[in-house]
Amino acid sequence: MKHKLLIVLTFVGIALNVFADEVVFKAQAPSQVIVGRPFQLTYSVNQRSRDLRAPEFTDFDVLAGPYTSTSSSTSFVNGHRTSSFTQTYTYTLMAQKAGTFTISPAVVKVDGENVQSNGVRITVLPEDEQPQQQGSQSSAAGNQSQQSQSGSPGSVSSENLFVRTIASKTRVHEQECLMISYKLYFANVDVAQLTNNTKLPEFTGFLKQDLEQGEIQTNLEHYNGRNYQTAVLYRTILYPQHSGDITIDPAKFEAVLRVQTQQRSRSIFDDFFGTYTNVTKMLTAPGVTIHVDALPSGKPAGFSGGVGRFSLTPSISQTEVQTNDAVTIKLDITGTGNMKLLKTPAIDWPEGFEPYDPKVTNNFNTTANGVSGTKSIEYLAIPRNAGEYTIPAVAFSYFDIDEKIYKTLHTPEYTIHVKRGAGSSSDKGDEGAVVSYTQKEDIKQLGTDIRYIDTKAPSGKTAYKIQNTDFIWAFYVVPLLIALILLVVLRKQIKENADASRVRYKRANKVAQKRLKAASVALKANNKDAFYAAIEQAAWTYLSDRLSIPTADLNKENIASILRQKGVSDTLIADVKNVLSTAEFARYAPSTDHAMDDLYRDTANLINNLENQKI
Repeated sequence: MKHKLLIVLTFVGIALNVFADEVVFKAQAPSQVIVGRPFQLTYSVNQRSRDLRAPEFTDFDVLAGPYTSTSSSTSFVNGHRTSSFTQTYTYTLMAQKAGTFTISPAVVKVDGENVQSNGVRITVLPEDEQPQQQGSQSSAAGNQSQQSQSGSPGSVSSENLFVRTIASKTRVHEQECLMISYKLYFANVDVAQLTNNTKLPEFTGFLKQDLEQGEIQTNLEHYNGRNYQTAVLYRTILYPQHSGDITIDPAKFEAVLRVQTQQRSRSIFDDFFGTYTNVTKMLTAPGVTIHVDALPSGKPAGFSGGVGRFSLTPSISQTEVQTNDAVTIKLDITGTGNMKLLKTPAIDWPEGFEPYDPKVTNNFNTTANGVSGTKSIEYLAIPRNAGEYTIPAVAFSYFDIDEKIYKTLHTPEYTIHVKRGAGSSSDKGDEGAVVSYTQKEDIKQLGTDIRYIDTKAPSGKTAYKIQNTDFIWAFYVVPLLIALILLVVLRKQIKENADASRVRYKRANKVAQKRLKAASVALKANNKDAFYAAIEQAAWTYLSDRLSIPTADLNKENIASILRQKGVSDTLIADVKNVLSTAEFARYAPSTDHAMDDLYRDTANLINNLENQKI
């Protein structure tokens, strides 16, 4: 009885599992079809069903159906039984006209209950505008036969196989992103694969950010009156770095085609299946010219090159603290645009606060509309004096690409109340400065190793008396002259060192060469992060020291303006902008060893040329 009861319970459990499965009724069809070409619409359900009620196919002709089929499977894995069942209803349809249409859900009965499927949305493409007539078909067949015999890729018409260069925009502003896509179009051609023999343009005048490609997918597209299979080969986001017309050179892609060859048959299978061979063909995507408009005049004081759509969210950790407690201000810049090129806004901390370098965290995502996400900046400072302090508002300016105007976002003005912390002392109570002290002790004699000089001559000897008067005067005068000379030299050095900008000016080339040397070491070690960091510091710090501009206030616009005032040529100014932009963006874009060599050489040449200009 126990064994029989166990068997019954097992079958009951299996039955319950089967009936407990959720009913799934799903409709499937191609997302794109062509007018006049049949396609299949299928309805599948995972349990036995009946009484299918299909919708009215008002925009489609029903050529056949519904055909009903079932399939089931059972498997045992580690003693566990798994079974599946599928019932399918198939229709063969044909579109009557071009457009986008929705097929309504169907209804089927499962265990006496109505179950509804999903709807299907289908895009119908028009037929080719010039269908081939019988005579042209015969001519095409003859040409195809000739192509098959030759097996030459050159005989494939450029109308049947080509690559387009598609720019999302052809007129943009400086730093406004645009997307360049290279799309393959083919019809009546069997493209077996694409090789790695690809030559992309340099995209000179742009900073670029490649989009993740993933696996290449093919889709139908109606273009110039014909229907093509298409595939996107490469996409990249570009940011123009200067105004004017910038031309992108042509790109080259190599495709492997599967071409049928006409040979003398050796068996009936050769006549039935035919013989094919693989041939390669180089495809050229045309170049494109982008018209870049300069950013309008009237740039705000805090503008540092941001172009896009942004928002600013500020926050502060606390407004009532004690001395030596940290205060943190956080700025979140969120939006879409050239986010990787945004400068970090500076906070003017009041006197008595010890600030630290801000911590920047980027959470970016590259899309067809540009780089979007959030740039989080955390500023930390420690108040050393008690009192009430005001942290002025921080301004962030950018060019709104939608409204074509400059916008400035501000943080609020924060008031910080700082109380004297425990363990600190001051002569002025809470308002005084925090001072530190050490415990004083009495001076103790540690030894008796100092002895007086004996001025008496040793017994039995006479004292030596210097008779040369000139020697005596020289002994006093020469050290005095040396002291005077040293005093003059040291006073001159002290005066020069007091002028911090002058010191930085004189040491600019030496510091730059030291950082270039560090970049050279990183280049030989193929340490890209260290290389780009050293290159960027060398270029920006050199210009900051030479032009006497704080690094936080330095940008390409005021650099160009000051260099132009100093009589530097426009060509050299353009070189400065190019090196700064490339070094600034290189750590975010994929690069090669050749590109690193070029950047190192351009930076070294730029510093040498500026030294010769004696700016």
